[in-house]
Amino acid sequence: MLNYKEGRSGPLVFVLLRHEISNAAGIAITEDQDVVYRNDPKPGEPAPKPQAAPTDPTWTRAIRTDEVMLFRFSALTFNGHRIHYDVRYATQVEGYPSLLVHGSLIGTLLADLLRRNLPNAKIAQFSSRLFRPLFNGTTVSVCGRVENDGKNR
Repeated sequence: MLNYKEGRSGPLVFVLLRHEISNAAGIAITEDQDVVYRNDPKPGEPAPKPQAAPTDPTWTRAIRTDEVMLFRFSALTFNGHRIHYDVRYATQVEGYPSLLVHGSLIGTLLADLLRRNLPNAKIAQFSSRLFRPLFNGTTVSVCGRVENDGKNR
């Protein structure tokens, strides 16, 4: 499904992607992705400032991304977009400073943080919003805590 809107940065195209994983017993997982496409930034436009991690997490794990990690995750998820594994393409064709870290990799790292700290927890639903790109060679801090409502965030 496509949806067009005008945003602060110009025209936006929203695409809803649905992936379902099933076996003979039926659907096991449904993943909905809302992907937003926008124009390339204007030359010299400053990059947004990164958002600081929470200062009071119960669990934290720092992971430094590298080219091998991004290539393997691309292969594992059948993601053929070269911005995640082809440095020359990402920097010289797309104009990024480095490879882009997959948003779904960050989500996977968050789920793994929960599994490491609450191994019996069950994830009924997971939702995330990606606000800015994360580039290869960056240390990613994934954080989580149990809220008073009993939910993990």
